[in-house]
Amino acid sequence: MTNYVVVLLLSLTSLEHGLLFQRVSSLGINYGQVGDNLPPPDKVIQLLGSLHINKTRIYDTNPKVLSSFANSNIELFVTVENQMLPSLVDPQQALQWVTSRIKPFFPATKIGGIAVGNELYTDDDSSLIGYLVPAMTSIHAALVQNGLDKYIQVSTPNSLSVLQESYPPSAGCFRPQVTGVMTQLLSFLHSTKSPFWINAYPYFAYKDSPTKIPLDYVLFNPNPGMVDPYTKYHYDNMLYAQVDAVIFAMARLGFKDIEVGVSETGWPSKGDGDEVGATVANAAVYNKNLLKRQLQSEGTPLRKNMGLDVYLFALFNEDLKPGPTSERNYGLYQPDETMAYNVGLLSSSQSSTSSTNSIVSLTSSASTVCINTWL
Repeated sequence: MTNYVVVLLLSLTSLEHGLLFQRVSSLGINYGQVGDNLPPPDKVIQLLGSLHINKTRIYDTNPKVLSSFANSNIELFVTVENQMLPSLVDPQQALQWVTSRIKPFFPATKIGGIAVGNELYTDDDSSLIGYLVPAMTSIHAALVQNGLDKYIQVSTPNSLSVLQESYPPSAGCFRPQVTGVMTQLLSFLHSTKSPFWINAYPYFAYKDSPTKIPLDYVLFNPNPGMVDPYTKYHYDNMLYAQVDAVIFAMARLGFKDIEVGVSETGWPSKGDGDEVGATVANAAVYNKNLLKRQLQSEGTPLRKNMGLDVYLFALFNEDLKPGPTSERNYGLYQPDETMAYNVGLLSSSQSSTSSTNSIVSLTSSASTVCINTWL
């Protein structure tokens, strides 16, 4: 085990220094719409603009939203709903989907990515995962036919349940039952130069084991952290450990040069009695500390020189989401556009009346570029 991990680590480290990466590490936010009291898209655009957030992810291709975002300079990451995947395996159906759902809105609406499904593999259901890569391939081919593949990436957000092991990070590996599909997916992402997206929630790990996992470790607060016994890398937060576990899992399948991004992460401000840690205070600390890391374009211990793209979950509390109370309380904002809690991410109007040293402004990260050149 030790020798194998060292070989993987050396290959990953040398690859990071050898490849040319030039991109802006940035923060996005998930704009869910499972509610009956949410503001209209034009109001959402104003809110995002005032916060200097220029990336958002939606969970469909709602034409009203796509039209509203035209000429807003906010990049949209759109989604193919899970139930549509079987039909989009057919290249003609995929072409029709791109022609009707994407092409009419681009380039006025800045569509930068298509998420094909969302968390197609979970512990409870994996019935659609076999359609994933064929549907992605057909959609990408349709983009090529329309001359859009240079502008729009195709990928899929994965839950961390695709991992068999994630601790320590160097032990990261995929579950045997998804290894075949993951190999196909990674081959597609490698060939199209698209990222591997994960929905990573340290909150869930803490909720399930609050007596074993230190709260400060999951909240990005100062703490002793942990040292991976094989790589000797020090981790002071769980999110970065989860990301590096995914990188090691990919490397074990022979893919060492695929970027990993976080398509969802967040913390609920309210929960049921058994949802330990779901409080306003913890949600504010988690998101505020994550924002600070984003401002620094910080990489994980395994990829220190590569900023990590992150989409916060979520913009609004959504009152119609099913499940436990926490599901309806991930928003930074209430539907009336008042803050659910203050993470220091203040709008332009709010910042004019606030102390500048308490404001987290994303404009500084927009001018920070991570560049690794050939050595």
